[in-house]
Formats: sequence, C-alpha cells, structure tokens
Amino acid sequence: MKKGISYITKFDQKTLSIAHQDVVKSTRLWLEQMVVRLNLCPFSSSVIARNQVRYAVCDAESDTQQKQFFLNELQRLLGTNEHDIATSLLMFTQGLEEFEDFLSVLDWFQWLLEQVELTEHVQLASFHPQYLFEGVAADDLSHFTNRSPYPTIHLLRQDQMSKALAHVSNPEQIYLDNIKALKKLGRQRVEAICPWGK
Repeated sequence: MKKGISYITKFDQKTLSIAHQDVVKSTRLWLEQMVVRLNLCPFSSSVIARNQVRYAVCDAESDTQQKQFFLNELQRLLGTNEHDIATSLLMFTQGLEEFEDFLSVLDWFQWLLEQVELTEHVQLASFHPQYLFEGVAADDLSHFTNRSPYPTIHLLRQDQMSKALAHVSNPEQIYLDNIKALKKLGRQRVEAICPWGK
C-alpha cells in the first residue's frame, strides 16, 4: 500500500453522515433515471451495477479545501484497483452554486492533471445543476445531459474509456443521440426528473 493513499473495496453508503447519504441518494437517483435509463452514457450501467463507483462529498467552501479534496480523491482513485473503484463522482455541496465559479475550479483541476502529466490516465467530466453548453440557447434541452443535483466532477480512468470507446463505431454520435433521447422524452418529463435544472 502506498503511503498516504487510502484503499477501499466497495462503496457503502452507511459509512457516510446522514447529510452526505442524502447527497449520494439524490445523485444515484439522477444516475438511474437519467444517465442509465436513457442510456446517456453507454458505459455507466455496468460499473453502477457492480458497485464500482465511489461517491465522495465535499462540504468545504474554500477554494483551498476544495482543491485538496480533489487531490485526495485523485490519489484514492489512482491508488485503488480498478475493479474496486472503477470511477469516482465528486460532489460539492457548498461554494460552487454559480456555474462560472464551478468552471473556474474545473479549469484548475484540469490544469493540475496537465502539470503532473496525468491526462493520459485520468479524464474529467463535469456536471452542474445549471450546466450550459457554450453557444447553445439557454432553454435548449441539451443542457440537461450535464445537469446534476449537485456540482459534480467525474473522474474517469482513461484506459477504461479507451477500451469502452473501442467498441463504439462513432463516439461523436453519443452526444447527438443523447439530445434526441431528451427531446423524445419531452421538456415536462425531463424537468420533472431534474427539477434543479429548470
């Protein structure tokens, strides 16, 4: 075991505080109703079913504490066998309610990965209650593909993503298919599932 790195096996919600259990419960419900059921991410259902997702909640409001939280979770992911933790979801309950503030922190996380030369090992995906794609009308349903109950950073193992995408003939089509799925579902139903994103 490497010094300073914690190892866990399976995620157990009972080890969390009541408040953090509620955060995870909301996030897991969103994953089940939106991401898995609508197949927005073709690779998510298997790791969720095998309980290989780590859910980590950060209540810190300060920039320094949030960055340290990210560093700790990055170490944990890289120091743990992928069959125990395949991927990690980092949820922030304080301080990043504004989308622009969230993007600033996300930029720092990405910068850090580049500085320590980990971009070949870890990829970031981002989600936020008020997520907006640049250059897209504010009321477009496409934003809901990345709208989550809490500001969330997804740490993905790059090698796993590469293996998964190797079986997808046209990866760029995933995003377009997601938009079609949301439009087929309709705004009323989408907003009912994701009331935070209205």
